[in-house]
Amino acid sequence: MRSEPEARRYEQARDVAVNAAWQAAQVIRTHAGRLRETDIQDKGTHDLVTTVDEASQALIIRLLREAFPDYAVLAEESDDAETRAAVAEGYRWIIDPIDGTTNFTHGVPPYAVSIALQREAEVVVGVVLEVASGDLFTAIRGRGAYRNGAPMRVSRRSALGAGLLATGFPYRAYDHLDSYLAVFRRFMEQARGIRRFGSASIDLAYVACGRFDGFYETGLNAWDVAAGTLLVEEAGGRVTDYHNIPHSIFAKQILATNGLLHDAMLETLAPMREVRS
Repeated sequence: MRSEPEARRYEQARDVAVNAAWQAAQVIRTHAGRLRETDIQDKGTHDLVTTVDEASQALIIRLLREAFPDYAVLAEESDDAETRAAVAEGYRWIIDPIDGTTNFTHGVPPYAVSIALQREAEVVVGVVLEVASGDLFTAIRGRGAYRNGAPMRVSRRSALGAGLLATGFPYRAYDHLDSYLAVFRRFMEQARGIRRFGSASIDLAYVACGRFDGFYETGLNAWDVAAGTLLVEEAGGRVTDYHNIPHSIFAKQILATNGLLHDAMLETLAPMREVRS
């Protein structure tokens, strides 16, 4: 059980992160679908960064540090390798200033601001703001998950055939494309439907609020999933890797479900158990 000072600290951290997300969203909305080619750079294969990502990140970090100057920061558009260790010493913010940058550059939702607070090996606060719709998803560990201030829970669908699933497509490495497509085909045959939104934090938020029943992907980074995994867990869902080991935000593979579909999805994912890119 959290001590009262600790609980207040987490509430304050959530509120500061929410404010930072809203302010960043104002910047992002101004530029959605209006970027010039000179505003967009390639970080790698099909991996984009824009001047708006950088401006959003700088704004978020400034606001977080004003409130918590001693906390470390791990952010997507940062090159500080020392901050990428799996376990934080003390507290660390984990930030994705625009999750779904390719969507954003084309003006196609969803794209989101994702902010999490990590304490040692545990994520304790999560905030995901879907920029275009204004849907706000928040969670504090042990205190439940919320959408726009109202409690949210995962779905209760127990049959894979009735489930709506989400995934992400490989876009950096294609060495395991055949196994990915084989698994994708099986899910197409087994589930009611499968979607690819292009924003892992939104996929996870939608699992948490019951819109999706399960989500899987490989090759993700900590900033893609840190806030979203806490949302799912606090909404009553289950998050593991493909070996059914409790999820680490640095694991590079994730299966998040309502819990009821987890075992069935693990079975279908068996051909990808060793795939992490």
